[in-house]
This record gives sequence, C-alpha cells and structure tokens, in this order.
Amino acid sequence: MALRAAGRQSLVDTVVEQLRAQVTAGEWKIGSRIPTEHALAEQLQVGRNTVREAVRVLVHAGMLRSRQGEGTFVVSMADPAEIMRGVQRAGVRDVLELRIALEAEAARLAALRHEPADLARMKAALEAQTAFEDPEGQPDSGNLELYADHDVEFHRAVVEAAHNSALTATYAWFSSSVREALVTALGDRDMPRIIHGDHHALMDAIASGDPEAAAQAARALLERPKQAVESLLAED
Repeated sequence: MALRAAGRQSLVDTVVEQLRAQVTAGEWKIGSRIPTEHALAEQLQVGRNTVREAVRVLVHAGMLRSRQGEGTFVVSMADPAEIMRGVQRAGVRDVLELRIALEAEAARLAALRHEPADLARMKAALEAQTAFEDPEGQPDSGNLELYADHDVEFHRAVVEAAHNSALTATYAWFSSSVREALVTALGDRDMPRIIHGDHHALMDAIASGDPEAAAQAARALLERPKQAVESLLAED
C-alpha cells in the first residue's frame, strides 16, 4: 500500500501523521525495517530532510528505532503521545471511570505495600488542601486550581504507595487530565463537593493493611462524582 502524497503545508506534520497511520495499521510489522528515506521521499513527493524529521519525531515517540548502518525499525504500533491526546479529549465521566479502575487497584496494592512515608505524604496533602477552603469548608472559588493541586497530590500519593513503577508512570501521565477534570468539576455547582471524610477513609483503609477495604474506599470516593456526571448527562 503506497503512502498518499503529502501537501505543501506543514509537511513534517503531514508526513508524521501518514507514517504513524502506516505503523498503527500494521503496514510495517513490529521488528521490521521501514523503507529508506529515499524511498519514502519518492512515495510522499517530499524532500528527504522532511522524511528524516518525521522519522525523528516517531523515534522520539517510541514507535520507531534507528540503528546505525542498519536502518529504522518498528518497535511499537502505539504512539503514547496520541493516546494521551485521546485521554485529554475524553469527557469527565470517562476520566472518572478510568480513575476508578486505576485508583482502586492502586489502593489495593498500597494496603499491602505502603510505607510510613506514603501515609505521611497523603496526610500532608489533605492538611495543605484545607488552607484553600472557605469558612464553610468548601473550596475557595479564588483558589480552585491550588485546591485541585493538593487533591491530585493526595491521589498520586495513593498510587505511588502501591510501589508499582508501571502504575506510577501511567498515572503520572494521566494526572494532567485528572487535574483538568477536577478543576472543571470544582467550578460546577451541580457537582458534589469533595468530602474529606472519604479521603481519610481511604487513607485509613490503606493504613489498616486491608486490600479489599482500600479498593472499596477508592471506588466509593470516586463513585459519587461519577453518578453526578451520569445524572447530568441523562438530563441533556
């Protein structure tokens, strides 16, 4: 299957997208060598420098790997950056559902593997968050982003208490979407407020060493906002 010719605008971006599409579609299998710069340049009707820059982008993304004197090979059919853009485009409900999946398992593992420093970090995040509340214990409307930062820090502390490097890396990658969705929810009067008791219940369940109780506490904490989102969507 030949690549379609690129247009004259944003040539590198165009070639990146076309090469990415070929890789994800399986045009070149994992471990196989992609065509030479010269061959790709002819197929795309662009200069070799444009192809070289596009290949570098996909090498940096982790989809391709160049070997000196051998060529460029496919190492992954998925582009992490593209996946992340998909997550960032997701709605609040989708983000919450993914959070439940990740954080419930993280809490379960944290109950088994946590260290004293992990619990201290969770407690510090909750205490710091109270500085950005109004007299009624609600988030100060002028400091929603700082309030959200401490909430995300608490949840990252829970995830990292699982001491699973893959889970930590995934959540770190995902946490920008968590924060964005949280700031949006905090500014929406139809969304339930954050309840510190739910956070303390999760922290206590982790401290108790009961993995099932910790997983259930993590689910319960996020289930309320998810249900609120589902009710709002049903009204539309």
